Amino acid sequence: QVQLVESGGGLVQPGGSLRLSCAASGRTFSINTMGWFRQAPGKEREFVAAISWFGSSPLYADSVKGRFTISRDNAKNTLYLQMNSLKPEDTAVYYCAAHRSGSPFLHDSYANWGQGTQVTVSS
Repeated sequence: QVQLVESGGGLVQPGGSLRLSCAASGRTFSINTMGWFRQAPGKEREFVAAISWFGSSPLYADSVKGRFTISRDNAKNTLYLQMNSLKPEDTAVYYCAAHRSGSPFLHDSYANWGQGTQVTVSS
């Protein structure tokens, strides 16, 4: 089993930045692709970004391209999401997840999830 713990959320003004972290433990050797999803109140969980073990060709939702950067430090078993130029519509609970099989854009393709960290973008 893989355990994931997110951190780094908080309240930030529009245009500001935050960096989320996701620490993995347990059967980390079984992890290849990892992803970030988010869920706003009253909305479904949506894909944000994903990255493979080697970090090549990261994937991003159109809504965050050019503003967010996903990265990972495999030696530290940690996944990151650098979020710049934040907008009020980025407000959501952000989750990291370990991919199992299938499309990395779909939340059903992920087997393990963290508890989430709240990001609020407001003036």
